[in-house]
Amino acid sequence: MRGSPAELPIMSFLSPLLTETLFGSGSYFFWIPWKRDASTVSATRISAVLALTSGRGNRKTAQERTAEELEVSVSEVKAVAEEQFGELLAAVRKAQADVMLFLEEKEQAALNQANGIKTHLEYRSAEMEKSKQELERLAAISNTVLFLEEYCKFKNGEDTAFPSIYIGLKDKLSGIRKVITDSTVHLIQLLENYKKNLQDFSNEEYDIRTQVSAIVQPKYRSSKPEPRTREQFLQYACDITFDPDTAHRYLRLQEDNRKVTNTSPWEHPYPDLPSRFVHWRQVLSQQSLYLHRYYFEVEISGAGTYVGLTCKGIDRKGEESNSCISGNNFSWSLHWNGKVYTAWHSDTETPLKADPFRRLGIYVNFPGGTISFYGVEYEAMTLLHKFDCKFSEPVYAAFWLSKKENTIRIVDLGEEPEKPAPASVEIAP
Repeated sequence: MRGSPAELPIMSFLSPLLTETLFGSGSYFFWIPWKRDASTVSATRISAVLALTSGRGNRKTAQERTAEELEVSVSEVKAVAEEQFGELLAAVRKAQADVMLFLEEKEQAALNQANGIKTHLEYRSAEMEKSKQELERLAAISNTVLFLEEYCKFKNGEDTAFPSIYIGLKDKLSGIRKVITDSTVHLIQLLENYKKNLQDFSNEEYDIRTQVSAIVQPKYRSSKPEPRTREQFLQYACDITFDPDTAHRYLRLQEDNRKVTNTSPWEHPYPDLPSRFVHWRQVLSQQSLYLHRYYFEVEISGAGTYVGLTCKGIDRKGEESNSCISGNNFSWSLHWNGKVYTAWHSDTETPLKADPFRRLGIYVNFPGGTISFYGVEYEAMTLLHKFDCKFSEPVYAAFWLSKKENTIRIVDLGEEPEKPAPASVEIAP
């Protein structure tokens, strides 16, 4: 390309632009002719060059917008990542709180269990002290005949099943530590890989329990055959009474605490005690059942009565279903609804096919881990339901009278069941 001397200043001005235009972008090719006799390039040709450079500026602005959009997208992803990791951190904090609560609950359960055992042993110690005093009184009798008579009475009425026991702590805290450590390592591996969703902690249960080993007399050993007749059940007879310190204020106790009636809405002036039921119309037995076999009978009246067993730690003040003897995993009960019996455990109902027995026999095989409910009739015992249990502490007879005028009476085991009425015989005329 050649031009006149007058064109050289303009060419020298435009050559950088043309050079970049022709070789810099690789996308555009312009040929701008020059007039040999003109001292300047025409305005149209200069405008074309300026328009070209302006387009180059617009392309740069678009690239900047793309970079900004990319930055916005990355920022959005970062915000999502921060939100997700925030939720993860919150989950970790919640898991930590759950583990602490889990340990506190296990600690309280262990203390409740130990307290129940302590109460049982204190009761048995008091019984032994009474027996000791009675023996001292007998020893002071100088009349041999009178002594033998009194001693026979004492021997027949005395329960000699005083256990010799060993008490120790069955500590499984190391198992809890292992679960926490293993779960933490697992979570760290998942975070490092980040290919799968985070998983919940293992639901395997570890407890702190008081371990008791008993020296059991032969008649209480689980290897002995299960009784079948009422006479055989009576060898495990235990005398229980209602505990007035646990009775709901709508429940009236009578007959030396052997009969209870729901008198709703009439309240009774019982003192405020931590052991008293406040919401559910329930009452426990005063005696605890532990380590051996036991049998007692009750008579029920009215639809809505529950008879069963529970542990000392049952909540006395709560309104939730796990505060009643049908709604937790440490209570076992039978319910009479006026038509049929149903069995309840862990808030789960099991319908039963059984006749409407008024008298029930409850047989507790503590060493064998079973609770059996029988319908008691004259010269007949009908099994209604049998629970397989995992006992870890003393249990108490428990009663729930859910409706007005429900009545439950603890039967004196010396009372024979009523004989069936003789069938009437029609005499032909």
